[in-house]
Amino acid sequence: MRVYLKDDILFIHQEDLPPYKKGGSMVRNSYFWALKSISCYARKGCDWEFDQGVWIALCRMLLSFAQSGYLGDSEVMLEFDQDTPIPPSLRSVSTWL
Repeated sequence: MRVYLKDDILFIHQEDLPPYKKGGSMVRNSYFWALKSISCYARKGCDWEFDQGVWIALCRMLLSFAQSGYLGDSEVMLEFDQDTPIPPSLRSVSTWL
């Protein structure tokens, strides 16, 4: 998932967010609701925002979904621009584009 930082807020690009599909995969829908539940701003059609207070929870959640084997790496890895320093609390689930 492509992400960027602004004023200590982590933003996930709306195009990379997991979609919720009624009658869809239970794992993917659970992933959608789990991400949405810890975000500080998550409106449809907008980038979702995560403040620093939830970064450790976000990291743990992404690691858990990654270990489940149901989702691909691109769905559970945070992808930063090359010139963006990755915060230490997010390094285990992050990479550069």
